[in-house]
Amino acid sequence: MKRSEQRILTTHAGSLLRPKALGEMHGRLSRGEPVAAAEMAQATFDATRHAVKMQAECGIDVGNNGEQARESFFTYVKHRMSGFGGQSDRPRFADMWEFPSFLEKITQQFAGRQIDLLHAPKAIGAVSYTDRAPLERECDEFAQVLAELRPAFAETFMTAPSPGIIAAAMLNAHYASLAEYVMALAEALRIEYETIVTHGHILQIDAPDLAMERHVTYAGRPLREFLDFVDLVIGAINHALANVPCDRVRLHVCWGNYEGPHNHDVALEEILTHFYEARVGGLLISMANPRHEHEYQCFARHPLPPHMVLIAGVIDTTTNYVEHPEVVAERIKRVARAVGDPHRVMAGTDCGFETSTGLAPVAEEIVWEKLRALRDGAAFATRQLLS
Repeated sequence: MKRSEQRILTTHAGSLLRPKALGEMHGRLSRGEPVAAAEMAQATFDATRHAVKMQAECGIDVGNNGEQARESFFTYVKHRMSGFGGQSDRPRFADMWEFPSFLEKITQQFAGRQIDLLHAPKAIGAVSYTDRAPLERECDEFAQVLAELRPAFAETFMTAPSPGIIAAAMLNAHYASLAEYVMALAEALRIEYETIVTHGHILQIDAPDLAMERHVTYAGRPLREFLDFVDLVIGAINHALANVPCDRVRLHVCWGNYEGPHNHDVALEEILTHFYEARVGGLLISMANPRHEHEYQCFARHPLPPHMVLIAGVIDTTTNYVEHPEVVAERIKRVARAVGDPHRVMAGTDCGFETSTGLAPVAEEIVWEKLRALRDGAAFATRQLLS
């Protein structure tokens, strides 16, 4: 994994907006409705090419395929793994249910989504990775698009979910315990993790569960129960990464990619050192949103392990405000001061811009403006930190 040796490098958290027609195809496929395979393949390839081109034009150093081949950041696994069916009933988000008028507002916003993340399939049988073809096709298409890119990205990444977010949102109706389910998921995800790295990309593991589940599954329960879940998931991730060099993996943690109260979010102070036990070379942490912007200070109190880099979320992915580059630069600088070494800091986004098909709070043109602001802010910070 590259470090910011010559300049503060820029990246993002993975998902980029999908064209409307492709999103509708993802929705139909997810609901079990017929979709013309050739039409969807072409639409996915064209969308991937566009996503890569726009990242490059916006000055992203470490880019990806925009997750165009996936319906959401985690439910796509039902197309690649066995054992899923029926419907889950996701626990309530504590912050949403506390404010009825907000709940009404966000329910209306969610009405246009193609994928229902709150009622995803559940585990009704043994989970295993049974179809590698979609993953190999996704990697091959990304490689084909990258071959056209001039100049190339400094580095590339691809995402995959943590076993914890699947277990939390695609509920268990088969295994004797949560631990058994999480470990089965880790064993299945091992194939995806290793394949992404074998294809030459940094693996980003998306693990909102390591923060968000405190105010969802573990809302109102003792903090220790949630921390035990965090440790269980990190242990499972380490198991799945047994054959992957840690410097080829980064871990993304957030508190939920939605504009909401977030007043029940767990503090980073409570969970940060648990992340240090993960066999990864980098952490991507949300630090641009109003609830967690102050928590860069945690890295001064709990120093980042020497082998890790920090990808600081300095762009909010839930608002159409375009951050001023000087605001971005200030966020980068204070993180770098807390870490103690600007070479170990990269600039990123808090989360993805369309983590689930049809759920995109930021307009497409503004997404690119935000990434340009990220680029310009990193350039400002570079002149002050590395000159």
